[in-house]
Amino acid sequence: MPLNPNQTHTILNALGHSPNKKLGQNFLIDGNIVRKSIELAGIYKNEAIVEIGPGLGTLSKAILSTGAQLFAVEKDKTLANYLEETISKDSDNLHLLNEDCLKKPLGSLMDQNQTNDFKIVANLPYAVATPWLEAVLSTALPTRMVLMLQKEAADRYNAQPKTKNFGAISIFLQSAYIVHSTHTVSASCFYPKPKVDSTLIRLDLKQSAICFSKETKALIRTIFTQRRKQIASLCKKSDNEVIKHWLESLFTKGYTQSVRAEEIDLPSWQLLGYEKTNES
Repeated sequence: MPLNPNQTHTILNALGHSPNKKLGQNFLIDGNIVRKSIELAGIYKNEAIVEIGPGLGTLSKAILSTGAQLFAVEKDKTLANYLEETISKDSDNLHLLNEDCLKKPLGSLMDQNQTNDFKIVANLPYAVATPWLEAVLSTALPTRMVLMLQKEAADRYNAQPKTKNFGAISIFLQSAYIVHSTHTVSASCFYPKPKVDSTLIRLDLKQSAICFSKETKALIRTIFTQRRKQIASLCKKSDNEVIKHWLESLFTKGYTQSVRAEEIDLPSWQLLGYEKTNES
């Protein structure tokens, strides 16, 4: 069972630890959400699972109860020590790394050579959700991700062209993953209570995922930082022949020189990527 607010408060007091806003420390206290996360993930015994920011271990315990191998990364030294002294003593399946998830987006999983078939289940620290997700997409692609996110972030990930939320991260994520389901989660499910609601989202890897090079991602991000400008004027500044050919392909598809980034459909953006087959 997950810790309730009083238990969470008591443990944090005993550790002399106050929730760190900068690290996005809002601890999950709702058992239904924990169960829903596990159900969506569809975890089986000995499967490799990555968790980001396990905190006091509420979700970690539920993952370990399935018999999975859990690769967790926790930046906060106090919380990492707490997990080592509690959960790690009772389970050989917890592989805990005290590190910044932006430096080690998959924890110690990469060191175990288990990146061919793994999943991510995490209550993500809000401050790092998007940069962490981009790091994952550039490292190794999990077959499924079940992520708790700030609603605003989830809306960007699931955004469609011709909407204000559609941007670079929408393109990167949707080119590799199908948004299987989203569930709104009240702020009351966390301690301390955040100022906004959250979204629990399940993402399934596409059979033929489209990925993007580091250089192409940088270009797409740059274009969306100037989203009010016409795409033709932005791309013509590039000396990249691929970009020039892509621009011509847009015109062939009927787009005009005045089209803006958010108006271009996902398949057109995907012409800048490369295909990666999901063999699992």
